[in-house]
Amino acid sequence: MSFFSDLAYQYIDGEWRVGSGSWDIIDFNPYDQEKLASVTVAGVDQVDEAYRAAERAQREWARTNPYSRRLIFENALRIVQEREDEIIEAIVVELGGTRVKAAYEVRTAQEFLRESVQLALRPEGRIVPSPVEGKENRVYRLPVGVIGVISPYNFPFLVTLKSVAPALALGNAVVVKPNQNTPVVGGGLIAKIFEDAGLPAGLLNVLITDIAEIGDALIEHPVPRVISFTGSDKVGRHVAAVTAGHFKRAVLELSGNSALIVLDDADIDYAVDAAVFSRFVYQGQVCMAANRVLVDRKVEQEFTEKFVAKVKKLRTGDPRDPDTHIGPLINSFQAEALTALVERAVAEGATPLVRGRTQGNLVEPTVLAGLPADSVLYTQEIFGPVVLLRSFEGEDEAVRLANDSPYGLSGAVHTGNVERGARVARQIETGMIHINDSTVHDEPLVAFGGEKASGVGRLNGESTVEAFTTQKWVSIQHERTIFPF
Repeated sequence: MSFFSDLAYQYIDGEWRVGSGSWDIIDFNPYDQEKLASVTVAGVDQVDEAYRAAERAQREWARTNPYSRRLIFENALRIVQEREDEIIEAIVVELGGTRVKAAYEVRTAQEFLRESVQLALRPEGRIVPSPVEGKENRVYRLPVGVIGVISPYNFPFLVTLKSVAPALALGNAVVVKPNQNTPVVGGGLIAKIFEDAGLPAGLLNVLITDIAEIGDALIEHPVPRVISFTGSDKVGRHVAAVTAGHFKRAVLELSGNSALIVLDDADIDYAVDAAVFSRFVYQGQVCMAANRVLVDRKVEQEFTEKFVAKVKKLRTGDPRDPDTHIGPLINSFQAEALTALVERAVAEGATPLVRGRTQGNLVEPTVLAGLPADSVLYTQEIFGPVVLLRSFEGEDEAVRLANDSPYGLSGAVHTGNVERGARVARQIETGMIHINDSTVHDEPLVAFGGEKASGVGRLNGESTVEAFTTQKWVSIQHERTIFPF
């Protein structure tokens, strides 16, 4: 498809280039294995070129009037709105996302672009009192300089934009490395949008590459001061160690193992709807997805019967079909790993209330109950359409089970009493939790991030300003200081 092949290039200093690396990434449609594009990976030399171009361009960009900067984001928003159908189609084809998922991603990305228009004007300085006579303390909030963004395959358009757009709006330059499974939607497409929006050359660079080619060059390079990484906790630990060793700041949004809790006074039909969406949206390939559904024993039978019945009605197949609920996993490796996980759970004693088949990259939904209490599957992230049901007795046990995980990204509590829900929610060790809703949410103004192994730092709103700017103290002594020597 020409759309993908036209954007499957490195984008460095305002130019579309062939990679200098030694091998090609093949971009496949995960549903039918159609080859979408081939792109030669960027080499270490191009990592340096991209960061140096960003460094040069950023100096002038930081001096640009923020009212002028925000025009770029108004243009970018207009372009995304005009090309919405095209972008949705690209997400369906390259990610295997359903049309519902693709539409959600594009429209949420538009909200982040709207916020970036205002973000250009957000940083404000302060005058801070001093105990020293005649001294004036000014605290300036300034862009950090250059930011490296490493984005995932599951929401590549949204997640990349939610770092790129605010970083640029705040006066920074950016180098993006999209996931190699989504080089266009997470990379070339975003570069094209900002190029057409009039962003000056060098401020946004896209490198399609892999650690096998460049090693840690992307995060070790001396130019970037902040690395924004979204991905697994395993890779995140490595990014954190390397960035800390080079005195860089890291914003890490990592794996999750969210619990959706159904208390005994919940609206069961509504909780079922929320739980099915929370687990199976984009085939469960979502860090905020509800891996575990915890149900009070008093309502366990009713909830389980209705939940299983609804899951059985989910349609797995071609994501281009608007009636499809579950499309393919991103690649065969993920499909095989998930199938093995289900087999392991059943071998451990779990009862499959629904047992989905695997056909190529299509994995039908599976519902497992009765897994032994000491199973490590309760504590790991499951990145696919498999859900674990578990019962509890009372709020205290619900909280204990929800917190029995190394992760703490999202969660949900369903109850007929919102204050009861808030009381339970406050005890859950997680960065985000939602009462009477799904576990999957992202909004431009609300701090987004996790606790424990789910990440470090926050994005969105004021958190983004804090992440992508620095503070500088400038003092002015209006009276002469008397020095002791």
